[in-house]
Amino acid sequence: MHKVKITVIKKSLFPELAEAYGHPDRSPLPPCQRFEVGDVFYSTSPGDIPEGFCGWAFADIQRDIAAVMMGGSMPWMKDEGVQIACCTDGLRPVVFKIERTD
Repeated sequence: MHKVKITVIKKSLFPELAEAYGHPDRSPLPPCQRFEVGDVFYSTSPGDIPEGFCGWAFADIQRDIAAVMMGGSMPWMKDEGVQIACCTDGLRPVVFKIERTD
């Protein structure tokens, strides 16, 4: 099993959706405050949630982490052993680059 590096590459916010569906007491909703672009985390097994990583986001991208760890490569990706995945927060998703490191 390979070790993977998980890098935050983008944070998004859909203000029109946040306005329409977000809780009014939390308005305006900011982009995810758990991560910053450039944050890097490492994982050594598919169930190994890195320290400081959002558990919800990890659950969302765990199958991509497992595929890359087990030697998989996605045919639509330019580089072998790399996958781009995001959490499923529909108002403010975070995008991650998952890459095999060894």
